[in-house]
Amino acid sequence: MVESWSGGCQCGAVRYRFTEKPRGAHICHCRMCQKAFGGFYAPLVGGPVGSFTVTRGEITLFRSSDQVERGFCRDCGTPLSFAYIDGDWMSVSIGSLDNPDAFPPKDQHGTESRLSWANGVGALPDVAPTEDRHPETAAFIRSTNHQHPDHDTLVWPPQESKP
Repeated sequence: MVESWSGGCQCGAVRYRFTEKPRGAHICHCRMCQKAFGGFYAPLVGGPVGSFTVTRGEITLFRSSDQVERGFCRDCGTPLSFAYIDGDWMSVSIGSLDNPDAFPPKDQHGTESRLSWANGVGALPDVAPTEDRHPETAAFIRSTNHQHPDHDTLVWPPQESKP
């Protein structure tokens, strides 16, 4: 069996796979990445374009500059990819991988746009899990969860069984 590294969007409409282990994990603080991810920074990792395949659906592309296309799921909005238009490298959002914990960022890019308080986020106090603070809400979310699981599936969403 060939080893691969898979990921996809939140709703499961788009799935992808690398046949070569992604590398170069980093975070980018540039203002374009902040906007594209709706976050403090963009966590990215990648590999050669030839090792990347979309296995379900289609990544919708937005040309954020004359050199770069950013990909996302048109159904749920999950940020998925970053690539130079004529480049040979495909980067994906670390959070969209099935095992994001395997790709800790090694450096930071675009630090001229880093938010002044971003480095202190890890020192903020932890809040108790939702299960402890609001058990009914947590149970309801679990019972109505539409998020794709962190592994490849043959069919998504699951087909309802007919009586």
